[in-house]
Amino acid sequence: MKEKLTALQNEALEQVEQAQSLADVEKVRVAYLGKKGPITEVLRGMGKLAPEERPVVGELANKVRESIADAIETEKRILEEAALNEQLKTETIDVTLPGRPVQVGGPHLLTQLIEEIEDLFIGMGFEVREGPEVETDYYNFEALNIPKDHPARDMQDSFYITEELLMRTHTSPVQARTMGEYQGSKPVKMICPGKVYRRDSDDATHSHQFTQVEGLYVDKNVRMSDLKGVLNQFAKQFFGPEREIRLRPSFFPFTEPSVEMDISCKVCQGNGCSVCKQTGWIEILGGGMVHPKVLEMAGYDPEVYSGFAFGMGPDRIAMLKYGVDDIRHFYTNDRRFLEQYHEA
Repeated sequence: MKEKLTALQNEALEQVEQAQSLADVEKVRVAYLGKKGPITEVLRGMGKLAPEERPVVGELANKVRESIADAIETEKRILEEAALNEQLKTETIDVTLPGRPVQVGGPHLLTQLIEEIEDLFIGMGFEVREGPEVETDYYNFEALNIPKDHPARDMQDSFYITEELLMRTHTSPVQARTMGEYQGSKPVKMICPGKVYRRDSDDATHSHQFTQVEGLYVDKNVRMSDLKGVLNQFAKQFFGPEREIRLRPSFFPFTEPSVEMDISCKVCQGNGCSVCKQTGWIEILGGGMVHPKVLEMAGYDPEVYSGFAFGMGPDRIAMLKYGVDDIRHFYTNDRRFLEQYHEA
């Protein structure tokens, strides 16, 4: 029995050494160490041996099995390493080749414009405030001197969620909320940019969603001349030092008196052209002195405090500044249009 085990060991080790692939090694393992292999048969036949021979043969059989198993594992590692090296040679990556460029986006044109407006007004001492786009009827209308039966509501027909909740129609509610928060305890000097919503039919100059930037300054002894000075500074810094402005009487429920501001047409320099409809002027924003009722509802004494407010549409300003002829270009996500202004 001992000679048989020794012969099996030598035979198995020789076949392992001659193996050319992992498949060959696996065949040797199954042939000699499998359930039907000769080593297993020897171990099963030990019951036929004399009692004194069993420990000796059992120990030798285990040593032979371990020797063959170790040789198989060693050969497997050698063959696996050789296969890996061959794979690395055939699948070499040339790291000197240029990589594929990663497309990097940029800020939307309206985002760029709003940030430019913010920087300009921050430089004049205004802070930037934001508020909810889903607004209450009170802050969107009533706190701005627009009661439920006021005809001005017809011009701002919005998307109502409930009878008292709607998508805000302007960013003025942020002004009302800020004044209500302060309750007349300190001055307010702020702008509030953001998206607004109105139930408009979309066309070249109207959209059901657009952007606004509104401003508010409330303090003691604030006058209409202060409003004109701020707007004149804005126009010259934003559109060029040669721009002139003019204020025309208008009406807004939350300001009294109210004005519309025009800037001189940069295309014709005020001489009249198709852009300005031959007038030499282009309407750019509206504003006025804060209505006493609005101050009073927010906790400010209109006998002590006064203020001005203004509002502009970055969409319209962008159309004028960059010669965009359709407001829908800003929202249809056509990359051919948007990519023109990544560096604008």
